[in-house]
Amino acid sequence: MTPNPYLWLIPLLPLAGAAINGFFGRRSSKKAISAIALTFCGGAFLLALWIAIGFSSASAPYYFDLAHWLRSGDFHADFSFYLDQLSLVMMLVVTGVGFLIHIYSVGYMWDDDGYYRFMAYLNLFMFFMLTLVLAKNYLMMFIGWEGVGLASYLLIGFWFTKDSAAAAGKKAFIVNRIGDFGFLIALFLMIQHFGTLDFPALFARIQPITPETAGAGLLTAIGLLLMVGACGKSAQIPLYVWLPDAMEGPTPVSALIHAATMVTAGVYMVARSHVIFERAPTALTVVAIIGTLTAIFAATIGIAQTDIKKVLAYSTVSQLGYMFMACGVGAFSAGIFHLMTHAFFKGLLFLAAGSVIHGIGGEQDMRKMGGLRLYMPWTFSVMGIATLAIAGIPPLAGFWSKDEILAQAFNTSWVYWLIGVVTAFITSFYMFRLMYMTFGGDYRGAPAHDAHDSHGHGHGHGEPHESAWIMLGPLVVLAILSVFGGFVGWGNHFEHFLDPVFKAAAEPGVQEPIREAGGKALEYILMGISVSVAALGWLLAHLLYSSRPQLPARIADSLGGLYKAVANKYYVDELYALLFVKPLVDGSTTILWHGVDQGVIDAAVNDSADAARHVSDEVRHMQSGNLRSYAGWVAAGGALVIAYMVWMGVRG
Repeated sequence: MTPNPYLWLIPLLPLAGAAINGFFGRRSSKKAISAIALTFCGGAFLLALWIAIGFSSASAPYYFDLAHWLRSGDFHADFSFYLDQLSLVMMLVVTGVGFLIHIYSVGYMWDDDGYYRFMAYLNLFMFFMLTLVLAKNYLMMFIGWEGVGLASYLLIGFWFTKDSAAAAGKKAFIVNRIGDFGFLIALFLMIQHFGTLDFPALFARIQPITPETAGAGLLTAIGLLLMVGACGKSAQIPLYVWLPDAMEGPTPVSALIHAATMVTAGVYMVARSHVIFERAPTALTVVAIIGTLTAIFAATIGIAQTDIKKVLAYSTVSQLGYMFMACGVGAFSAGIFHLMTHAFFKGLLFLAAGSVIHGIGGEQDMRKMGGLRLYMPWTFSVMGIATLAIAGIPPLAGFWSKDEILAQAFNTSWVYWLIGVVTAFITSFYMFRLMYMTFGGDYRGAPAHDAHDSHGHGHGHGEPHESAWIMLGPLVVLAILSVFGGFVGWGNHFEHFLDPVFKAAAEPGVQEPIREAGGKALEYILMGISVSVAALGWLLAHLLYSSRPQLPARIADSLGGLYKAVANKYYVDELYALLFVKPLVDGSTTILWHGVDQGVIDAAVNDSADAARHVSDEVRHMQSGNLRSYAGWVAAGGALVIAYMVWMGVRG
């Protein structure tokens, strides 16, 4: 490994921007707030780009030990950063796409009263996400993991006076805690049995272990627990329910957190833990099964949604399933490749949807859109490019990564491949359905001056209109990446770039990909099938929503209860509410809970109230109940911790 003294500055820069805007933004002009947020986020991207230029597939990993952190006997976890080929890809995706979304947010959120708060939260999210992907050990990764959960809560519930937004933020926070419990137990097992959480040291100790092919063992347990954590963060069955509701946040939040970066943290964590999963075939199979089922399950729900952001939300869940399917069949490079291309076209889709919503006064129901290609030609063009990319139409970015996943899935099991192909057909259908309902035909909505945005503010611009170039500029850049971004996989260059990460410690005897096993003709056949089903999905959407627009209503009526079940997301939320939420929230539902709640918890709290009152009276002014100040305290605390660690590092 090679020390790099600049590595720690990449996450520190967004933290500084969050602290400045969090503390002083309320008294600053919006231009100053924008300059601070963009300067620090852009600085992190430029620094990441500068470091990446000198990095190659043959480079040894970079590291930087900022300071000693936790030490107990032989166990220690330092505040250290680590950059190899895998974290380099993630770092560039997070900083690059994140910076574009920051620029877009300046135009989208300019008129919002909480503008400074929003920009501070975005910078805070960037800090935690970069901490997650640049961590040198699992404990630091977990800090970033929890931090992005906090930032997600703050951003999803940004319009906290709106009940649905506040509820969505709480739902995301609680569901993620379920997954985090599994992640924590996995870390405890690693500490107990291997004595370290440091990636190089831990994987070196695991590598000689024989794969657990005869049954489940320690590594299988660790792998399954890590997958529980990944299911929560990356919205897989059964913990996917928070992500569609997260669309209550502003559209830039949907693009940044729930398309391009945060939800991919689980995929990154599984890929980073490949040494564990390769020696736990049972856990790897579970990853593949959950990913495959999630991909097709969420895709079917997307067919019947009418909210433009909900369609994209279920599309995100489905595409994340594709990534887990890739990791589950051992194609970690293909999963990360799709993670990168997905960041381009799904970030573009969400931002383009935001441009549509912004241009028609906040309306999100596609049934009240239509004909917008005449009013928003630039938005129509870039969203069309993103739709072609996600549908897998060559030679756009999504084609290369999706085809790689399907080929690797076929090499493992035709069942995975078949479900993946059907999912590709459904994906193409619902995305072109979105395009025809939004941009085709005639405008069906009310004039924008009669409409209000999702937090009650009218735009008052009259008829639908194109967005300003501060919003369109990032869309054009993402459109270019959606067209050409997949070519990095040409000749398997992307896979070879990641070889030092995934092949160096691979399990001996892993199946070779189809192309290396002499199946070039078969690979072309599979490619032709995947492109054909994408074209069929497009054709069906054109038939139902352009040529014969009266057919969808008739088909929905003929399907009756089945269509209603799909439109209502198979009533999963209602089922969860009945089985889990109501029994826990309503103490009167069970005598046991009633007794525990009042006899134990309330009694303990009430009896200790007198002792706590004196302390709380002194510090109560810090707890204002106002979320506007909390993010600033978090950023300030993080800055102080890092400053202390730097000071300790200098002394040491």
